[in-house]
This record gives sequence, structure tokens and C-alpha cells, in this order.
Amino acid sequence: MKTSADKIFINARAYTLESEGVCKEAIVVKDGKFAYVGSNETALADYQADQVIDLEGKTVLPGMGDSHLHFAAFCKLFSWVDLGGAGSKKEAIDMLAAKAAETPEGEWITGFNFDQSKWDDSGDRLPTREDLDKATVRHPVMIKRVCMHAAVANTAAIQKAGIGKDYDFGEGGLVELDKDGIPTGIFREQASRIFDEIIPDPFENTENKKKCMKKGFDLAVSYGLTMMHTYASEIYQYFENYDDYLELNRKGQLPVRMTVCIDNFYNKPFVTKAEREDPFRAVQYGTFKIFSDGSLGSRSAKLYEPYADDPDTTGMLVISQEDLNERMLKAYEMGLQPAVHCIGDMGLDVVLTAIEYTLEKSRERGMTEREQRDRLPFRIIHAQMSTPQLIERMKKLPVELDIQPVFFLTDMHWIRERVGDKRADMSYVWKTYKDAGLMMSGGSDCPVEIFSPWNGIYSMVTRKDLDGNPEGGMQPEEKLSVYDAVCMYSKNVPYANGEQDLMGTIEAGKFADMVVIDRDIFNIPDDELKDVQALYTYMAGCQTYCRG
Repeated sequence: MKTSADKIFINARAYTLESEGVCKEAIVVKDGKFAYVGSNETALADYQADQVIDLEGKTVLPGMGDSHLHFAAFCKLFSWVDLGGAGSKKEAIDMLAAKAAETPEGEWITGFNFDQSKWDDSGDRLPTREDLDKATVRHPVMIKRVCMHAAVANTAAIQKAGIGKDYDFGEGGLVELDKDGIPTGIFREQASRIFDEIIPDPFENTENKKKCMKKGFDLAVSYGLTMMHTYASEIYQYFENYDDYLELNRKGQLPVRMTVCIDNFYNKPFVTKAEREDPFRAVQYGTFKIFSDGSLGSRSAKLYEPYADDPDTTGMLVISQEDLNERMLKAYEMGLQPAVHCIGDMGLDVVLTAIEYTLEKSRERGMTEREQRDRLPFRIIHAQMSTPQLIERMKKLPVELDIQPVFFLTDMHWIRERVGDKRADMSYVWKTYKDAGLMMSGGSDCPVEIFSPWNGIYSMVTRKDLDGNPEGGMQPEEKLSVYDAVCMYSKNVPYANGEQDLMGTIEAGKFADMVVIDRDIFNIPDDELKDVQALYTYMAGCQTYCRG
């Protein structure tokens, strides 16, 4: 007698990713999980279902993931001006002026995604308030750089915020002043919070929030995403509302598994074995987030030595070593999983010191080494710059690296000028990390970059920009194989939060999350990797996306 199932997929080219090269032709889905993965013959002989779907040789992969992004913040930006397409400062100003022309006088104009390193008329320098005044003097204007670690405001915005000469911005930020001590309009790190706190929140309108979040989810599933780790960052006004996702899940309207990571101490809720193994439970709490430094693009990532293109600064730490140690230890002892942002080499150093401190102190207070081994890994977010010494320290620690390969697509054009050849050669060293035995998962840091896993895979395999430059790739010795790159956006993502037994590969008993794509990703020219498109996306066996 045949076993009843919900769906049977036949004639697939299903790369299970349980190990390299494993490919099956049939997948059976029952109750939100993979019931069988193997041959057409066995699937059709042993199972029956109302839906038998002939994939006609199409390629199937496990559902794609993003290990680090700010989803709610991204969705809010649908209400802002996207400056990512501006090829010059003048073009960006014109885009803001056009928005001002259709906006009532006095209302805020907000923009995001600008990258002055791509402008042909700025000399890689950030715009100032005087530049933004050319767009409008009748509206307060605030724009954020693509990295989201630097903001620029016009004169009206500065006045609206009540900022004048000798204004006290507090700690954790940098404000550029002119020769008279007046802000030039450039605000780095936490100094930009003053604008975040007074600009109206587009999510205060419930209908607008629903509309923007649906737009964000529709885009995510179109890339084949089935899991995202979304981060709140209160210091940058990136808020995440767990209840929003929970309500969508209850209504059956959450198409992506959301792990919600926050930057406040919280009591970790108890999850039963049945709840944990429920494929239709698609929202949960995740890590405890901490920042150590800023970004390379805004020259606020903390370096051991000064920036090559700005010898007056080494960047900044946004937290002291002592405070980082104590916050991490407290989170760890509360049973939370610490995750720390670090980009510069010294930024990574202080994070490793805090991890070492936490492990040592918790042992002194009675935790055994076995208990520590059973804990989830410490997550290091970005780890863009390193040194051989730092890598040796990481090898000895229970860490997992959440990296953003898509950063390299643009950073490659200015990284050597910014930090010099020696430090550039120790930046974005994915192959070196892998050879050292370090676990990595792929993410986008969206809205810094769009959450396309295919762009990230392309970046890791080719080490080229999206135009195919440079020939042969930058630092080709750091290229990863297609298999390793695909794993970073699939099977490695659930490893980061201890769910590798539930998802990430196409195996019987795991959640039925998968994506059908338009070409065989393992048998195409590397330059085509960025062009891969999802045809169908499934979460818990339910179709969340269909192209065309």
C-alpha cells in the first residue's frame, strides 16, 4: 500500500548538498518535510499524492538563506529615495530635488544607498550640507551612505535637529566640523541617530507597514530565499518587531523563516522539541547583537594603523573593550548567543579578546568545557579584515563567521587605496578562512546590499565585479568553488543558529524548503552565476514564489 504524501516532484536535478556531487531525481513532500529523496521509480512506487510535478530536468537546491540583514529597515526604505543608481553627486542631488518638487514644503526628504566612490565628480568624498542645499532649502534632507554607517544632512535638517556650534553629540559617533566649528553635514556612526529619532517612522502607518513588508517578502522569495536572520540595531534605529512576524506566521502569510536577532538583553523563551521540529513554525528569536566598530566605506572601521587614504584616522570603536567584555559575558551567561559586528582588523581583535574573556570567566564561574562545546558558536559579523595572528586565534575559538561576499563587488575598486596593499591582501580572505577550518555563512547586510544569494555566490567564485572586472578576478587565490559558495547560502546558514539538523539540505526528515532554478548552477560558466534566477520557491512544501 502506498503512503499518502502532499507533493511528488519527479525528473528533477536535485542537488541535496549533503555532500558534493550528490544529485537525486525525485522528492516527496509530506506534512511540510521531505519524506523521501531518491529515484523516480521508488517515489512513484511507494508514495501517492494529488500533485505529481514533473520538473523536466530542472535544477533544485535547498532553500537559500541570508545570515545577516536588517529586513524591517530595508522595507521602510521603500518610502525613501534610492540613490544607488546615481553616477555622480550632481545626479544624486537632482534625484533629491525631483522628490522635493513633489513633496509639501517642510516635510522630510530621505535618501539611501548612495556610494560616493562610484561618483565621477566627487573624488570619493562624501557630500556636505551645502551640496544637499542645492537640492532644496525648503525641506530638511537626510541621506544615508550605502553602508548605513554615515549620513549627510542639509542645513534645514541640521537646524530642525537643533544642532549648532559646540553641540554635544555624545560618544560613539563622529561629526565633521568646518573651520568655524559648524557641522559640515557629515555624521558618522551613532552621531546620525539624532536624525533617526526625529524623522517620522513610515511604519507608524499600519497599512503602509503591511504594504512595505509584503513588497520586501515578495522580493526575497523571488531570489529563492526561505530563511533570513534579521537584526535589530537600536543605535542605528533599526528596529525589529517580533510580533509582526509572529502575526504573519499565525495567519499563514510568512513566506520566509525569520530568525529575529535583537540588541537588548532578553529572557530566552523555552521552545519544546515539538515546536522546534514544526516546519510551519517560521519565526523565532536569535542572537544578541553588539557592535565593535564601523565600516570601511565611511572610514569608521577600527584599524591597528591609520587609513592609507586618511592618515589622520584609524577609525573608531563604538564600545570600550571593558564594556564589550561585560556585555558579551552577561549575554552568554543568560543563555543568549552573542553576535558581534566587526570590520577592521583591530575591531576583530577586540571581539576575539571579548570571546576569550567570556569563555575564561564562565569557566571560572563553574561552566564546564563540555557545556561550552554544547553552546551555539559566537557569531562574528563581517570579519572583513584579518591578520594571520587573528586567524590563529579564531581557529582556537567556537566561532562562526557571517560574511557578506556582495560587499566585495564594489569594495574591490577602492580597498587598496583605502587601506594599502598589505591590509587589502588580508581582506575578504574567504579561501584562507575556509582552509583554516572556519565555518562561514553568507549574507547581504541588506539594505547595504540587496539580498541576492546569486550575486554573493558569483562574488565568491569569480572575485570580479558585476561587469566582469578584473579579468581573472582580484586576489584569485581566495576564490571558492561553486559548491562551497552555494553551501554558504544554504546549508551553512542554519548551522549559525544550531538548526542544521532541520534544514539547509534536501534530505528525508528535514523541512521541505527548496528552490527550483533556471539553470544547472554547477555546470555553467562562472560568469553566469550572477544571472541565475529562481523559478519556484517552496517553504515547508508550500509554493511561495512562481516566476512568470
